[in-house]
Amino acid sequence: MKRALLPFNLTIIFYSFVCLINPIDLEAQGFEDRIINAFKQTEINRAKAHLNSDPVTVTDAHCERSAGGINDFYSEGDYWWPDPNNPGGPYYQRDGQTNPENFTAHRHAMIRLSEITATLTSAWLLTKDKAYSEKALEHLNAWFVNPSTKMNPNLLYAQAIYGKVTGRGIGLIDAYHLVEVAQSVKVLEDKGGISAEDAEQIKSWFSAFLKWMTTHEYGISEMNWKNNHGTCWAATASSMAILTENEEVIKLCVDRFKNILLPNQMAKDGSFPLELKRTKPYGYSLFNIDAFFNLATILHTVEDNLFEYETKDGKSIKKGLEFIYPYIKNKSEWPYEKDIFIWEEWPVCHPALLFGALAYGNLNYLELYLKLPKYPSHSEVIRNLPVRHPLIWILE
Repeated sequence: MKRALLPFNLTIIFYSFVCLINPIDLEAQGFEDRIINAFKQTEINRAKAHLNSDPVTVTDAHCERSAGGINDFYSEGDYWWPDPNNPGGPYYQRDGQTNPENFTAHRHAMIRLSEITATLTSAWLLTKDKAYSEKALEHLNAWFVNPSTKMNPNLLYAQAIYGKVTGRGIGLIDAYHLVEVAQSVKVLEDKGGISAEDAEQIKSWFSAFLKWMTTHEYGISEMNWKNNHGTCWAATASSMAILTENEEVIKLCVDRFKNILLPNQMAKDGSFPLELKRTKPYGYSLFNIDAFFNLATILHTVEDNLFEYETKDGKSIKKGLEFIYPYIKNKSEWPYEKDIFIWEEWPVCHPALLFGALAYGNLNYLELYLKLPKYPSHSEVIRNLPVRHPLIWILE
């Protein structure tokens, strides 16, 4: 089954006639051009700066608290803190409040990989200058091929909690930043930016990681998580499954989208009740709708249009975006509690608006997307925005 990432304009025209949605005007048909023009020069300029970058992988830093080796990814649970009543004892939880003393070097290195790879791939797509694809390959090989520097293909030691566990299934959310890495590899291979031989070596790592996250107890636990973690698991798994042509996992993710994630997470008004209960309800709601649209974009086919999929009781990601859109446009109207952390930094250039604009031909979504900050600088915002490079999704 050929799986194309939205031939968006054709899909829009098709639905305007066949599904009897509102006609799409000429400006809407030029959405992709407007997005390309908005990002083109900045992506090239940022890619030029990355041409001098050296790879930084998990082997460049090690935490003495990690139970893993030098090639193992390690991170610590965000909201876990030393207990003042029990110095040296197990950490305790403060939901929504990140412990600044946590080990974050590996997480930041992975985010850096995603940023550099996607930016270089964007520039290569725009210019076909081999300097960009060759530099991207250098970083990819360091992470996934070279034995001395590559990361072991698992997350056995992610989001550990001092005094409690050496790793957790919930730590798989750290791998969400590999989604744009996988997409970059796919684009580079499909378009001839890297050789088939180089691509196969990299894809071998992703195949191993995908097998781990679909069979290990940590991966299965994260897959079955009831909130945004379950959505992010599916987005991460599907990106790797598309890259490695793993039809079994693709079918699994489509099934989970339709029959588990959407019906169990969304309320009839399009909100996500489990996210609204958190101490950062606005940020988590944005994060989850972004993940749903990223998942739909990855898995979309003409035969199976997840953008238009609706449960028997009327739940859909279209309704989810309709729910959150007014509060992205005007955050002051948010009727729920304010987030206890990084409230002022939201919203930014959310991919739900990007993919929603293209899928539904909605000019309002596009205008808002292009108006919002395209390159946030706050580390926690970047961490919660794994999909930041639109060109690798629309120039495929």
